[in-house]
Order: sequence, then C-alpha cells, then structure tokens
Amino acid sequence: MEQSALHARNARTASGPDPAGKVGIITGAAQGIGRTFARAFAESGSRVVVADRDTDGAESTAAELRKDGHDAMAVTVDVADEQSVDTLLHLTLETYGRVDTLVNNAAIFSTIVMKPFDEISPAEWRQVVDVNLTGVFLCCRTVGAHLRTQRGGSIINVSSAAVLQGRPNYLHYVASKAGVVGLTRSLARELGAADVTVNALMPGSVDTGIPRDSVKPGQAEQIIAGQALHRRLRSADIAGTAVFLASDAARTITGQSIVIDGGMNFL
Repeated sequence: MEQSALHARNARTASGPDPAGKVGIITGAAQGIGRTFARAFAESGSRVVVADRDTDGAESTAAELRKDGHDAMAVTVDVADEQSVDTLLHLTLETYGRVDTLVNNAAIFSTIVMKPFDEISPAEWRQVVDVNLTGVFLCCRTVGAHLRTQRGGSIINVSSAAVLQGRPNYLHYVASKAGVVGLTRSLARELGAADVTVNALMPGSVDTGIPRDSVKPGQAEQIIAGQALHRRLRSADIAGTAVFLASDAARTITGQSIVIDGGMNFL
C-alpha cells in the first residue's frame, strides 16, 4: 500500500465510528433491538436495508427513517429460506450497488414459552434452530461471499449472554445462540484474508418493548440486582456497539464475542 493511502486509512480509523455512506442490512429490524439497530445505523449516516419477515413492520420502520431524512428501504425476508436470503442481497445491490455491513439480528425469542428440555418437541427445536442459527448461516453465506469478493466489510451476529448463564428452560434458544458464537469465530478465520470482520454481540436481559408472556412479576428487578450496573438495559445500549463494530475504528477487531449485560457475567 502506498504511504499516502496508508496515512489516509489510519486517519479514518483514528476518527472513530464512520458508517457514513455505507450500506447496512439489518435482519429482524421490524421491531425491538433490530428496529433500534436500524435507527442507530441510519443516524450514523448509513443507508439501511430493513429486513424482516414482517412486511408491514419492516416498511413501518423504513418509512419512519425516511420521514426523518434517512435513506432506508424495506425488504421482506425469511432468513431460514435460502432463496429469500438470495433475494435480499439481490434487491440490496440493485438499489444501492453495494453492501458493507450485515447485522444478523433476526431470531425467535419473545414467543418462546419456557419449559423443561424434555417438553420441547423436535418440531419446536427445529423451528428455533432454523431461524436463530441456520438463518445466521444462510445470511453469512450469501452476504459474506459478496463481502469477500468486495474485499471488505463487517458481519455482526447477535448471540445472547444466556449462553454464559446456561439459562434453563430455553434449551433450544441457548443452544442456537451458542452456535452463533462458534459460527462467528470460524467465519472470522475464513473471511479475515478478505479484510472482512466477523463479531458477535451477547446482550443480557434487555427491555425491547416487546411483550413476553413468560416474564414473571419482579423478574426485571431480580436481574437488575444481579448486574454490576443497577439499571435496566435498553435496546439503545446494544446498538452503539454494533455501529462501532461496523466502523473503520474496529477494523482489527474480529472473531470476538462482546458481552453487553450490565455486568451480569464477567469473562
């Protein structure tokens, strides 16, 4: 690399988060943390692809961003379906001509009914794993191959701090999110030579605004008491780290699992 180009790159790195002008695909962005991710990237200057199985919800998120002056489009996608994921990339490239960041956020969680492992049916197990792990694989496979050809970009996979706790009565969810960590580490090795970073976020208990029937009264207070930081985590507490990992400031961070749980678990 020429000396002038090297200085320019280092200057960009030193300036901090800089997704401006980049294109980011956010899956599961119709609601909850994904919706917050979409806004955080948009407000940082990214053009955002709001991808979700919920067509109306995705369009609502994208319309809200456009109303605020951001560049956003909605795409209906089933991350567990290979053809649907291929279409997601095709529409992104057709509209924006490139993609720089993939945030794999889509997952089944809020609708899961807590139950002992031996009461989880094979059909329910497959449904959770198909979306939470296979969906991440399919998106990484399709978009990651493009980033490799493009010679640069970032993939951010959303795992869960529940993996560290070995949280009971969510065996299929915890197993799927543990798989995301393993996938992240291996893929970081495979894509590193193409200057593509791959990292995982491991959020703790987050108030996403999505109602969950399995949450018992007083449970939030118990969680807060177990954290080093005695306050409820919000979606915005997670989004900033994702924006950072997509920036040039994080271009040498890869294969990492970053725990964002208010200090519930220390590695």
